[in-house]
Amino acid sequence: MERMAVLREGDVVKVLGYGCRVVLGFAVMLAGCHGAGAPAKSATQEYPVRGIVVSVDATAGTVVLNHETIPGFMEAMEMSYRLEDKSVASELHPGDKVTATLKAERDAAGPVNMRLANFVVIAQARPDYKPKVEYHVPAPGDTVPKFTLLNQSGKTIGLEQFRGKVVVMTFVYTRCPLADFCPKMSRNFAEIDKALEGDPKLYEKTHLLSVSFDPTYDTPKVLKSYGAAYTGRFTKETFAHWDFAAPPVAELPKMEQFFDLGVTPGDDGSLMHSLSTAVIGKDGKVVAFYPNNDWDVATVLAQVRSAA
Repeated sequence: MERMAVLREGDVVKVLGYGCRVVLGFAVMLAGCHGAGAPAKSATQEYPVRGIVVSVDATAGTVVLNHETIPGFMEAMEMSYRLEDKSVASELHPGDKVTATLKAERDAAGPVNMRLANFVVIAQARPDYKPKVEYHVPAPGDTVPKFTLLNQSGKTIGLEQFRGKVVVMTFVYTRCPLADFCPKMSRNFAEIDKALEGDPKLYEKTHLLSVSFDPTYDTPKVLKSYGAAYTGRFTKETFAHWDFAAPPVAELPKMEQFFDLGVTPGDDGSLMHSLSTAVIGKDGKVVAFYPNNDWDVATVLAQVRSAA
């Protein structure tokens, strides 16, 4: 059997020796049945999953996974999952840290046909593989490296030009279909922008930056339209306080690695990704870092005020 490559979030998944992309999925075992005459199912919804393998039953083709909270879907818990491809069981080991995309439809009774796709081992319990790329988890006091970005106005900008201001930065891509992910980050930033605008002195000492990890599609024109819609000023938006920008394709991996952002290509141009939001102080050092979507506007505003 072809051996599964063990990769870090953001790496392209390949079969060793062949170079072709692999998508490994598995479905959650359902507690009930939906017989004939069940209500029609809704469109497929997707949720990123992160967890640790507890045990594997290769004969039954199941794995017990202790996963983190799946925002908007399920609390953190330990569950038994059916592997869609039983052969994958031989590649999983207790202690392996994995990510995947939970896909499910809904009917009147709740979620149905739950399954995990884009299955990637990001930290292997057995030390027979070392990832080529090491991801950095930002911590307070870390100095943010220089990164070049192209903003919505077609101008080259860099984080260093905002020294002396507190920068609130997040990562998005304009085609993100999950309301609790990129759109939520942009809605939160719109609230932060409006709140800061109400305090002119603080407004002058701060800047917002939304960075796209889809630079090929998210051109300045696309980012300008996307950003103006979230600020609510549309054609009147000057982007003086909130930039929407993307790094060059060649520089994107460096930003992903420093800000612990995992991105994996999906179907039809979609991107499976984690989240990354940071408050950066006037000295260019990290004040706070959020790897998920459960941070609230009030907390970030308090950190911004303190840092400013």
